Amino acid sequence: MTEKLLEINGVSKVFRIGGMLMGKKLTAVDDVSLEIGRDKPVILSIVGESGCGKTTLCKMILRMYKPDGGTIRLLGNDYADKKAYNPTQFRLHVQPIFQNPYESFSARKTVDTYLFNTALRLGIAENRSEAKKLIEQTLQNVGMSLAIVQDKYPTQFSGGELQRISIARALITQPKLIVADEPVAAIDASMKMNIVNLFRELKEKYNVSFIYITHDLSTAYYVSDYIATLYRGAVIEYGPARMILDNPRHPYTEMLINAVPRVGDKWSESFVMPDMEEKEYAITHCKFAPRCRYATKQCKQTRPEMRDLGEGRKVLCYHPLGGSSSELQEADRMERVKLER
Repeated sequence: MTEKLLEINGVSKVFRIGGMLMGKKLTAVDDVSLEIGRDKPVILSIVGESGCGKTTLCKMILRMYKPDGGTIRLLGNDYADKKAYNPTQFRLHVQPIFQNPYESFSARKTVDTYLFNTALRLGIAENRSEAKKLIEQTLQNVGMSLAIVQDKYPTQFSGGELQRISIARALITQPKLIVADEPVAAIDASMKMNIVNLFRELKEKYNVSFIYITHDLSTAYYVSDYIATLYRGAVIEYGPARMILDNPRHPYTEMLINAVPRVGDKWSESFVMPDMEEKEYAITHCKFAPRCRYATKQCKQTRPEMRDLGEGRKVLCYHPLGGSSSELQEADRMERVKLER
């Protein structure tokens, strides 16, 4: 069995809303399973509108949140195994890039301080001279240089420039995985494609895989190898990026794509699904059934299992779009059998 770079198996995260006595539980991430292999670097985009659980999943991968259920493994090591966890080694293997680069750097410190600290404190460079050479090379790979960055504060850079420096900081460790949470959301539209282009180049140059969290479908289409669509904390569709976005098989993915018809557009606040209540996250049958025009009785009674459609595609739906009538009839028959039991 080939060892995976990252394995996410049945992971869930539950938050309590309100007080201890009268509060309610919200399952922000619900039984999510994803994986990234080691054979070649890939960019896996996790897409969905605001509140779907993307950032919560991202924070669990980065060990900022502890899962309430399921397991996460990095290079075969379970996150919950305290004996196998080495904080320094984890930082060498996994690096984050956050949404707002100005929040990643203190306004009181020069930006190059962070770069030198990363190289020296993690033992990547033995001395400042060696660190300087490494930082210079890394900055050049993201279109910057130490001469431009040295002795300057975050406010002296544009958002796009500072995000490039964030990427360089992540690359100093030569990580195996970079988790980028909405990395172009706070950047001027003219710079977005420059950043995602950079991800594609660095994937091959550094042999590093990316998890790209986004609600910008235009950049996801361009940069991704694979896409996972989240709805109310659950992965409802997964597969090769072009297949997913050119021919969605889940009604929700289809709706998202139809809502973003123009290149560069993203889902505005007005597109966020109405009635964002905890009861929708608590649904035990198909979470999308109350809003789905294709929903049948079985969709509103039991939760579908993830179906393998072939060619690396999976969908959490009883009646995938584009399926043949025989496929739908067989799905209906199987579900009737389950309901009768």
